[in-house]
Amino acid sequence: MDNHEMKTVPAGGAESTKKVQMPELLTVSPSPHIRGPENIASIMLDVILALCPAMFWGVYVFGMRALALCVISVLCAVGWEALVQVLLKKPVTIRDLSAVVTGMLLAMNLPVSAPLWMPIVGTFFAIVVAKQLFGGIGKNFVNPALAARVFLFTSFASHMSIFPKAGTRINSMALELAEGDMVAGATPLASLKNGELPNVNLFDMITGSNMGGCIGEVSSLLLIAGGIYLLIRRVITWHIPVAYIGTVAVLTFVFPQYGGVAADFMLTELFSGGLMLGAFFMATDYATCPVTIRGRLIFGIGCGALTVMIRYFGSYPEGVSFAILIMNLLVWYIDKMTMPKRFGGTPDGKK
Repeated sequence: MDNHEMKTVPAGGAESTKKVQMPELLTVSPSPHIRGPENIASIMLDVILALCPAMFWGVYVFGMRALALCVISVLCAVGWEALVQVLLKKPVTIRDLSAVVTGMLLAMNLPVSAPLWMPIVGTFFAIVVAKQLFGGIGKNFVNPALAARVFLFTSFASHMSIFPKAGTRINSMALELAEGDMVAGATPLASLKNGELPNVNLFDMITGSNMGGCIGEVSSLLLIAGGIYLLIRRVITWHIPVAYIGTVAVLTFVFPQYGGVAADFMLTELFSGGLMLGAFFMATDYATCPVTIRGRLIFGIGCGALTVMIRYFGSYPEGVSFAILIMNLLVWYIDKMTMPKRFGGTPDGKK
């Protein structure tokens, strides 16, 4: 409390001064006025914990080479972030764990057959180009891990579209696979692209048993479990994942590219590829998704519609990465359209 001087004049007329204690009735401080225990590091730690089951399952399914790719990706992401911040004379913020999350997400979007130098190049693009050159965390307008995945796919398509056959484990760092052990295309989505169901049962697609694909996308069950954990921890809200997955479900059920049972086609579209990984962990990125509830629903619906369109009409059977990146570019417009009017404000263009 502050001490304030108060002048008093006694009956004899002599002026005296004494200090009185004034109660602190009002505290003036800059926003935010409501604070919580969460910070960037605690939120990113929750995301890491949610990603770990699916990532470790990918290591179990694909072998120790998958672990090597994950470790290299995380270490390089942290290293690139520290290096660029030192060079730009900015505070080093690697303790906020955001670079760790970016490294994990990029590794989980790589096939186990990818060369060991690929996560080094990918994390450089993600951290330096897509994140730090735009100002760092919270200022990037696209998801860094997704931007890096698309960069790697467009630059090194032959490495990014070749996958080991389901059940093939690679423990050697030299990557010596027989030609018959490799398949092209994002299986089993490649089969759907040809208008037929893949030779994988629904249980395997959900659990990730005997599945081909990228390291972190094979087990839809563990990805959903991680997403539920983030929902319980209130790290994310349900609007984007539900709108995204629901849109894909409706469109693939109503317009199946398969002459058989539409439900089988829809379930295969939902539980194969990177849909669950993208819906729960990449489309919900704070910096690159809308801030309003209506905006998030629009964002999720847009991601789902674009994913189906790219899968149906594009030359590549997967569409999650491109769909989310396109919607990232529209977030500013979605926020502008859905932001509520200020109390006491006037319509645009009127004084």
